[in-house]
Amino acid sequence: MNQAQNILIVEDNVDIRSLLDEYMTQAGFRTVAVESVENARLAIKQQDIALVLLDLGLPGEDGLALAREIKIGNKSGLIILTGRGEVVDRVVGLELGADDYIAKPYHLREVLARSRSVLRRLDGGGQSEEKGSMIKFGHWNFDLMRRTLVSTLDSHEIRLTTLEFQLLEAFLDNRSRVLSRERLLDLVTGRKWDPYDRAIDVQVARLRRKIEDDPRRPELIVTVRGEGYMFTPELTRN
Repeated sequence: MNQAQNILIVEDNVDIRSLLDEYMTQAGFRTVAVESVENARLAIKQQDIALVLLDLGLPGEDGLALAREIKIGNKSGLIILTGRGEVVDRVVGLELGADDYIAKPYHLREVLARSRSVLRRLDGGGQSEEKGSMIKFGHWNFDLMRRTLVSTLDSHEIRLTTLEFQLLEAFLDNRSRVLSRERLLDLVTGRKWDPYDRAIDVQVARLRRKIEDDPRRPELIVTVRGEGYMFTPELTRN
């Protein structure tokens, strides 16, 4: 399946770009490697890009602008590549809907593993079919196959990003259980939690904005002070 998938690498450091390009090609992907936002836009227009590996620290135009366009304008996956200390960029990238992030310095095997994981989730891989393809909670119908929420009030449809989808699945599988940030991060991304890592808080806030009647006073995903989060509504699986 990988042979049919194109990965766009946007990285201004020629050595890192070449390493990523060669490694992902050897792993069976078709790769397009560019050094600027302008060339990335051109590649996205000309080819069917399944996944973008985006370094935010690009010269010239900010990589965050491209991240916003990728998540708004098409269905490509997006992994943010950031420096170890660039917490703000990571948070902003996740708020824009990035599917994952990897802090530099990173191992090429980690990039490959996370790329495959994002692509599997975008392709609908996982256990969704075994559990039932539709789950009702509150006034929402959650279609696991299509990764969409449909309101039972007005039929309004909402698409979820990969991380939002994984987070909601984790909550559904652990209804009425308090889940710590560490546990949620492990369930959603498989990475170890860092006390300064706000990835889960960002994704919870995004998800609340989509499913809560009043995100400032959440009733579906409640905060358990000092412990984490808990998903409270009754579920009906079809």
